[in-house]
Amino acid sequence: MTTPVLLQPVVLSGGSGTRLWPLSREKYPKQLLALTGADSLLQATVRRVEGIAGVTLAAPMVVCNEEYRFVIAEQLRLLGKPGTVVLEPCGRNTAPALTLASLAAIKDAADPVLLVMPADHVITDVAAFQSVVSQGAALAVAGAVVTFGITPDAPETGYGYIQSGAAYEGADASSSARLIARFVEKPDLATAQAYLTEGTYLWNSGLFMMRASVWLAALGTCRPDILAACQSAWNQGSTDGEFARVGKDTFAQCPSDSIDYAVMERIAAQVGTGPALPPGVVLPLSAGWSDVGAWDALWQVLPKDGHGNVAQGDVLLQDCENTLALSEGRLIACVGVSDLVVVETADAILVSHKDKTQDVKKIVDTLKKQGRAEGSVHRKVFRPWGSYDGVDAGERFQVKRIVVKPGGVLSLQMHHHRAEHWIVVSGTARVTKGEETFLVTENQSTFIPLGTTHRLENPGCVPLEMIEVQSGSYLGEDDIVRFEDVYGRR
Repeated sequence: MTTPVLLQPVVLSGGSGTRLWPLSREKYPKQLLALTGADSLLQATVRRVEGIAGVTLAAPMVVCNEEYRFVIAEQLRLLGKPGTVVLEPCGRNTAPALTLASLAAIKDAADPVLLVMPADHVITDVAAFQSVVSQGAALAVAGAVVTFGITPDAPETGYGYIQSGAAYEGADASSSARLIARFVEKPDLATAQAYLTEGTYLWNSGLFMMRASVWLAALGTCRPDILAACQSAWNQGSTDGEFARVGKDTFAQCPSDSIDYAVMERIAAQVGTGPALPPGVVLPLSAGWSDVGAWDALWQVLPKDGHGNVAQGDVLLQDCENTLALSEGRLIACVGVSDLVVVETADAILVSHKDKTQDVKKIVDTLKKQGRAEGSVHRKVFRPWGSYDGVDAGERFQVKRIVVKPGGVLSLQMHHHRAEHWIVVSGTARVTKGEETFLVTENQSTFIPLGTTHRLENPGCVPLEMIEVQSGSYLGEDDIVRFEDVYGRR
């Protein structure tokens, strides 16, 4: 009886998705958003590996920036799939991220096959995806480094390409696996058309499979400096519940490089001299794949009406064609327009021609240069205990709607420059104010004077909703002195 392959899903959750502004922000990027259904893109990525034939599925592993750790852990919890969240102190591209995941995967003397997936892609045909992954798992067990090339249907200039070579002798006769001939950068339109006509070129998906030990050995041959830096940072790290941390200063010294540049291109180019590298194999994949890199790409994958329109939220369309309109709250009304993108959030509205959505990044760059918060954060900000939404603000006051999830506990803290008035709208709050602790229930309120040590908790089983009115000479989020925090924040 054949032993099932131990498959370790590795989700790389980096990138800021600036072309999907204003829904995607630097502090809350596109992989955390539910753009194509009830699940976020990250959740959909984790969910699509369920039920792959011939494998034993390990708990998911996500590699992400420390800033997203609590949101990602919560999204995994909501799926019922708590796993390991490997925290990068700073971004160093995909090769170091995969190396940290490999070191985490082998720490208990295991050597699973890693299925490496970006967190922000869409795949509409999950059955086709799983079928090709099953083929890849068999090749990876035998020692190959496998990537998946998307069968192109257009001369796309926004993707890199993989040229497939001779049939891979390590696969069975019915397999479509081929050796990787070469990787090529994003082409111009004429070159992309030539690739499409030639027939051996596939879009580079960023999906990979290999044993953890195979990746580490290949990286040690190709980029020993990256391996040494990651190994040292990992050895200096620690585990905090589901979070795996690495040495911050050491990891910051790690060279930045992608999986493609660090290893895959060298595998494709190996000519029999020097240390042997594992075979590089590409499997064609036709599964409704998209990297959802911009609003026009999202429009392509979402269901449309008879006129090619996509409408989500409070939207009215009259005599419109091929238009994408997304509302998070306020009514969007479009009349007699075509090929537009209209996106509404609480603090920003985007209107763009569908052919110009790649330029949305320029708007984000301008916002950042101007020091405007809309370039990096939403009005609603998520925290490990819940969220807050800035409802109104003036010169010396600020109003927030605060939601604390059941069991949520804010830090024991103090402010130098502001006082706070809390009004409970729903649920029950346990309030620590100075030396006293008491409950505040619906329609009750309490006042926290400037300079007073305080803490807010939700001891109940339903969300606590409250209004906070801040007043004082300075209302910035950095006016917090934390004394205790159950989430390990400073």
